[in-house]
Amino acid sequence: MPCGPVARGRLVKPHNLGNRFLFSLLLRMSDIKSKAAIGFLTVIPDAEHGLFGGYLVLNRAGRPLEFHCTAPVKPNRAQEILYGPTLEPYLFGEQIGLTLIRKATREVLAVCTDQQPVLAVREFVSLPVAMVLPAHTEEEPLAAKAGEPGNGVAVRMDKAHKSNRLVTFALGGNRLAVPAATESDKDLIAERLGPIAEGLDLLEPFQRIREAIEEARRGGASS
Repeated sequence: MPCGPVARGRLVKPHNLGNRFLFSLLLRMSDIKSKAAIGFLTVIPDAEHGLFGGYLVLNRAGRPLEFHCTAPVKPNRAQEILYGPTLEPYLFGEQIGLTLIRKATREVLAVCTDQQPVLAVREFVSLPVAMVLPAHTEEEPLAAKAGEPGNGVAVRMDKAHKSNRLVTFALGGNRLAVPAATESDKDLIAERLGPIAEGLDLLEPFQRIREAIEEARRGGASS
């Protein structure tokens, strides 16, 4: 099975997407009817092959409902030159992220990512999208919870783009950030995910995606 022993599933025939092929693993779980679901979307760079995208949908207990991943996407030199600093948001958000979200059959309350360029997908979807940040350090204090004093500090996360600012906030034991341009997503995410995120580590699912994609790559290489 291309994506490892996460759950029983079936491999859907790849769909031609230009230079990309989308592989989908639809997971059939006993709690598939649960309405509260969260999407986790990431892009994994590989020096040799390019960019691998993965999208994992979990229920409120952290169990997988659906998983999709892409074959590698690798821009050519001309694209790198012409797109310049907009290439990553274009590939991560519009090309890979949007494709994966549209492919999913489950509706989610919000989409989380651990890669800032993926936030560009927010322009094309009605769902709130947030970046999950690593645990805070002494140099970067934890922002207050949504609705509490001291929340909403805008920080620049991408050094290459001075105007690209994120607004950070806390949800349960998690630190999140949304673009300043969509700051209203902060309250929407807090309302939708508050009861769920309290008992979830929102960074952990991204490790599952990385391991599932690596398993898929090994399976593809051996076939």
